[in-house]
Amino acid sequence: MAGSKRFVRERRIWFPWERRGGYRSLLLLGRLGPGLVVLGVLGFIGILGVREQRSAGVRQTRATLIGVRRAVDAYRADNDGGCPSGLEKVSGYSHFKETPTDAWGHALRFVCPARREGDAYQLSSDGPDGEPGGLDRVE
Repeated sequence: MAGSKRFVRERRIWFPWERRGGYRSLLLLGRLGPGLVVLGVLGFIGILGVREQRSAGVRQTRATLIGVRRAVDAYRADNDGGCPSGLEKVSGYSHFKETPTDAWGHALRFVCPARREGDAYQLSSDGPDGEPGGLDRVE
């Protein structure tokens, strides 16, 4: 066997994406990967849905506050600048059939005269959590 040649293997450095499967194996897109991708996309869509639902509630509450503010201003104009004792009194000055609430079903907070300097009254919503004075209130 004088003429037998040994197979000489070429040494080479392999990057992780060059071996079996390419980028798919790097991203774990084997058997478990597609399920993880679907769960990730569904989670992302869920997060966007919750954020949009909260934003829609804030927009609806601001629109309600604008309507109530107009009704309170009309009441004050008709009553020589006097404050209504509650939002029930201003229902005749607006399109609201019953006492207005925010988008989350909580009663609006109405303070007249206002505690802040320069404001005639304060009108706000306690926000989604309904806690008075919380960080998510809508004014």
